[in-house]
Order: sequence, then C-alpha cells, then structure tokens
Amino acid sequence: MSFVCVLDTNKTPCDPIHPAQARKLLAEGKAAVWRRFPFTIILKDQQQGEAAPLRLKLDPGSKTTGIALVDDATGHIVWAAELTHRGQQVRDALLTRRAVRRNRRQRQTRYRQPRFLNRTRPKGWLAPSLESRIKNVETWVARLRRLAPLGAISMELVRFDMQRMQDAEISGVAYQQGELVGYEVRQYLLEKWKRTCAYCGETGMPLEIEHMTPRSRGGSDRVSNLTLACHECNQKKGTKTAAEFGYRELQAKAKTPLKDASAVNSTRWKLFERLKATGLPIEVGSGGRTQFNRTQRGLDKTHWLDAASVGASTPLLLYTVGIRPLRIKATGHGNRQMAGLNASGFPIRHRSRVKRHYGFQTGDMVRARVPSGKRAGVHMGRVLCRASGKFDITTAQGRQAGIRYRYCMPIHRSDGYSYAYGAAPHSSPA
Repeated sequence: MSFVCVLDTNKTPCDPIHPAQARKLLAEGKAAVWRRFPFTIILKDQQQGEAAPLRLKLDPGSKTTGIALVDDATGHIVWAAELTHRGQQVRDALLTRRAVRRNRRQRQTRYRQPRFLNRTRPKGWLAPSLESRIKNVETWVARLRRLAPLGAISMELVRFDMQRMQDAEISGVAYQQGELVGYEVRQYLLEKWKRTCAYCGETGMPLEIEHMTPRSRGGSDRVSNLTLACHECNQKKGTKTAAEFGYRELQAKAKTPLKDASAVNSTRWKLFERLKATGLPIEVGSGGRTQFNRTQRGLDKTHWLDAASVGASTPLLLYTVGIRPLRIKATGHGNRQMAGLNASGFPIRHRSRVKRHYGFQTGDMVRARVPSGKRAGVHMGRVLCRASGKFDITTAQGRQAGIRYRYCMPIHRSDGYSYAYGAAPHSSPA
C-alpha cells in the first residue's frame, strides 16, 4: 500500500510511515486522522526531527496527470496518484453559457450598450479549459508540500524533443547514437498515430516504425515520412510507397501538426514557470526519456508509473510492490448559475444561494448510521444536501434518499475532487 503522511504537533511534515505503523499509532491514541485523501495522521504529543526529502514527480497530460512521490535514496515510491482534469467540461460549460447569452441578446428583451474594452486579454492568458489543468496540478503540489517533506520536483516538460529530432548536432551526435536513440521519434509517432497501425487500423499489438516512401526509393528519415505499421502490413507493403499501397492520404496526414500536443506543451511551460515560483529545485525531462526509463525498468504503462520514471534522476530500481494509486477526479465547486434553463434558454427554476445546510454541503463524504426504517443500516458516500434536512447519499450500491441529517457524520469535506483507489501494478521492477 501507499505510505501514510505524518504531521507532528506543529503540523510539520515528517517521514511517511507504513500503514501498519499508522494503524498502531491510531489504536494507541498517539495520533489522530488529519486528512482522508491523501491519508494523513497528526501526532498528538511528539515532534520529529528533520525528515529525509522526497522528490515529487509529475507527468502532465491533457486529460490525466500522473503524480508520484519517490525516495531517491531507496527507490521506493512512497505515494502515487492519477489526477483527471475537467478541461472538456469547462469548455462545454463556456460554450453553453455563450449560446444562452447570444440567444438572450437576439431576443432583444433589453438594450445594453456594446462593450469591447472588456475583451482585452492579459499577458500570458490561457483558455479556461487549459488554465484549469494548471490550477489542478498547482493545488496538489501545494497540498503535498504541506503533508510531505518535499526536496525537489521533476516534471515532464515536453512529450518529445523536436529540436533534437530535427538536428542531432544541437547537443552532440552522441545523443542520437546513444541509448536514447529512437525513443523521442517513437514517442512522437505513438502520439501522432494514436498507437494504431496506419494501414489496417489494428491496436493492441507491437507496432513498427515504417517509411511511407521507402529509403530505397529516395525516402528520408524525417518524421514527416514516418508512420506506424503492424508487422504484417509492413511486410506486405514492401518497397511500395504509401500511395502505391492504396493509402494516398497518409502523406498529408503525416504533415498535419499535433494541435493537441502543442496545446498541452503550452500548459506545461506555464506550469513549469509557476512551479519555479515555489523555490524548489526543478528537474525536467522529455517523454522519450520517460518511456526509456520505464521500459528499462520493466514497468507497466500507466500515468503514475510514467510520473515515477520522469527525468534523469530516476533510481535504477523503482519499488512499486503494493502501491495502489489514488485516482483523483476534478469535479469543480458547484454551479454559480442562479437560474436553471430549459432547452430553449428560458429560466424554469431558481437555485438557492445557500450551499451549506445543517453543517453539510453537497459533495461532502459522510457516513450515515440509520437505526431503523426502510433505509436502516450504514451508508457511506457523497451527500446531496437539502434545506429540509433530508439528504440523499450516493453510495457504491446506489443512491439512498431521504436520510436525516442527524444520522450523518462527515468523513471528508468537499474540496472539488472525488477519490477512488486504483489497482496495484502487474509487473515488478527488473
């Protein structure tokens, strides 16, 4: 299992401990639960000396970001998580709001002087869907700094090093002829062609780098002439060009830029600048380096194991036995829209401004012990609050409706994220 974070009586991060030690401290009354996610205890009457620094490793992604706390001295992964972003939800919400406002203006129900000065964007502006990704990572870096003794940060800055792919002399010929040869190009092609064979569309099988115009026909090794193919298609194509093989459109597709990757790279640079402001030493690496480290250590392809493999500082042995990553999903903090609308954009209901009822807020994790009645038993999940005092609790077995607030006990307050635990990795380090 993942280690447990520990705070002393001054709320200073101590060395993380094994879950068995945490259970013993809790049973003996020497510690109390401070936070559920990530699980953290606080010592009641003990102060600990200087803790060994850990390295926080990040693998930023467009949809999911891998997070890992690694002890460089021992190679143990202390804690791991996968953070799922809500960038697409933010984009969809903004498009819906824009449609509602345009509809309202077209109805001419009121007149407002046109305003254009409020459209000026500040320097360094990012789209809200991209900004939300950065804010999520910033939030968890700040939380982990309060709960664990962080000494450095490693992050994957780019998926592939485009300059080194185009010109090996940028940092020496040895870069392309060393152990990393092919890893930058392969990472780019996997991203470009979505890990599928460009000819038959098959996935989940070993793929080979294939020249659309063979070198025997004058084709080059530039990435614009490369694609991915399964072994059967690669052999069947032989010395034909992609057009002669019946795939004339592949050449144009190969020259199409990766817009999604470019957007992600722009957020990574912005994230890099903001992480520098924390004052912690930052190590950066490319996706090719991450894939090389993970492959050399025989690890599975997951977001948190990719994060643990980021950078040149990765230990030769990474101990992953028993680590279950915490799956974190960004859910937001509710809806500020006061009027609920129908499909045509007309208001049909009004939302209350009061979010907290009887000490609870929608989204809190609670444990309800109902003594009798139809809902008798113990229910644990997220609560939906009502002013009447009758709450709904969403559990793993389904929704339990009409539970009185006095039966509920808070477990974890709503913080804009939902939590679940993933499975341990299948492979062990080589």
